[in-house]
Amino acid sequence: MKILIRYFFKTLRVILGPVMLLKEKLTQPKGIVRMGVAQQSVDQQCQTLALYQYKTCPFCMKVRKEMARLSLNIQKIDAQPPGSDRDMLTREGGQTKVPCLKITDAAGKSQWLYDSEKIVGYLRGRFAGT
Repeated sequence: MKILIRYFFKTLRVILGPVMLLKEKLTQPKGIVRMGVAQQSVDQQCQTLALYQYKTCPFCMKVRKEMARLSLNIQKIDAQPPGSDRDMLTREGGQTKVPCLKITDAAGKSQWLYDSEKIVGYLRGRFAGT
């Protein structure tokens, strides 16, 4: 019975995943427009950020929409398949949970921020006024 339930949800994800991604593309908000120097400054700040995410996770989609709305060029890392990215998320972040924003300071020390609401709040607080 467990196997049947597992395959049901796996099939559901295969069917709904592309639909969710298409919806995300079609409803993507228009990004804010900044003057050239201001956008360059924001882009430079974004180089210290990385979003660990799954492509079809609704909470990750929420964060990606906010990134698009704020015109942020943050590196997106797919942590769903097993591999070095997923291992780093687990080892350094402490959890295999997405979305997770990796924030690296000037000294190279990383802070890991989990939960879509907290990530969106952080991004708005840091970039909405620029």
